[in-house]
Amino acid sequence: MNHDANRRQFLQTSTETAALVAAATALGGVQLFADDKPAQVRLGIIGCGGIMTNHVKGLVDRREAVSIAWLCDVDPAQIDKMNAHVTRAFQAAPPKRTARFEDLIEDKDVDAVIIATPHHWHAPIALAAMQAGKDVYIEKPISHVFNEGPLIIAAAKKYGRVVQQGSQMRSSPVTEKAGRLLKEGIIGKVKVARAWTAETRTVEKPRPDGMPPAGVDYDRWLGPAPKRPFNPHRFHQTWRMFADYGNGEIGDDGIHDLDMAAWGLGIDTLPKQITARGGRMMLDGHASEYPDNMNVTYEYPDGRLLIYENYPFTAYGLHGFDNGNVFYGTEGYMVFSRRGAFSVFQGPKGTPGPTEGKELRGERGYAEHMAEFLNAVRKRTPTRASAEVAHRSCALVHLAEIAFRTRGRLDFDPKTERFTDCDEANQLLSKKYRPPFGLPDVI
Repeated sequence: MNHDANRRQFLQTSTETAALVAAATALGGVQLFADDKPAQVRLGIIGCGGIMTNHVKGLVDRREAVSIAWLCDVDPAQIDKMNAHVTRAFQAAPPKRTARFEDLIEDKDVDAVIIATPHHWHAPIALAAMQAGKDVYIEKPISHVFNEGPLIIAAAKKYGRVVQQGSQMRSSPVTEKAGRLLKEGIIGKVKVARAWTAETRTVEKPRPDGMPPAGVDYDRWLGPAPKRPFNPHRFHQTWRMFADYGNGEIGDDGIHDLDMAAWGLGIDTLPKQITARGGRMMLDGHASEYPDNMNVTYEYPDGRLLIYENYPFTAYGLHGFDNGNVFYGTEGYMVFSRRGAFSVFQGPKGTPGPTEGKELRGERGYAEHMAEFLNAVRKRTPTRASAEVAHRSCALVHLAEIAFRTRGRLDFDPKTERFTDCDEANQLLSKKYRPPFGLPDVI
């Protein structure tokens, strides 16, 4: 199948689709799809470690509205931990369990799935799930490489599926308040958005290859990634450091702040130019394939800028926050953090304006975001972090990585979604998938 050709054909209508979604949201929940779901949503859990624990904890308060039918993970130890938590919290019979996500999506009684695997599995599972009639909540980033994003958009459109990326701050009450002020023009027209990740990281020294833990289906864990011997760094948690499975700091933590930067700018397109620099600043001997710091500038067709920075030495954060944004307007600026806070400074002297939430540093929108997804599954309404919105944010990760790995500065055509000045960069928009773990045909 020629994914690129089909993707470009589909994207001719993506702007109209995004406009429809925005209009539906503004109208308070217009039904975009035909089939309604029952009052109780039956969920399948795919990936039982890390962030999934937070998701399941959030679902406990909605146990009258949801049930967890399946637990899926290639590591039975992960399933054991999640199973104990689910059965205790939901006071229910144990869910079915499997190492094969195919078992879960073939179950016609499952309405939706939550996907929290390493990044390289996000698109293959999400596409197969939508093809099987399931709605999908996909942890960030929804795509491991650029060209997976348009395929997810296409599948959501073709199969009438709800998609929600795990960009939880999109649903935070603090974000809603900040957004209302920006829309009212409290800092004028926003011209530049700055995003940062500023946290100390631990040096992970290289470790020798070995044997996978007992019971782990390691070949399935690798899935579409190249086959290689098991290494403990290329497994739980630290898989993020390697390009075969993850997207480095910018794609693991930075995606949240890039997403909020795009939100603050009100961006509905992709950039026309990307400049990316990075290297080793602090983490000498780190096993990661990614730089420990990056500085990326994205220029949009209308001249607005989005700037991303990450530093491994700032235990104090920037502007008081380890992860955050500044939105620079024509009449002032706003400091905003996904830790649940914002402060406005107005005029030539930076006069303090509205401030919200510094005492609410845990308000990240998890509960509201999941509630919106469950409501969308039942009511067939759009979500704040739809496939189109998610792709525009995830694309920033992929375009930055490609610029960093090639010329450092690249020109990009937002309409064709191709680089105009570097064939090598265009090759990196997609990747090879190890058989038989490729992408299903969805368009």
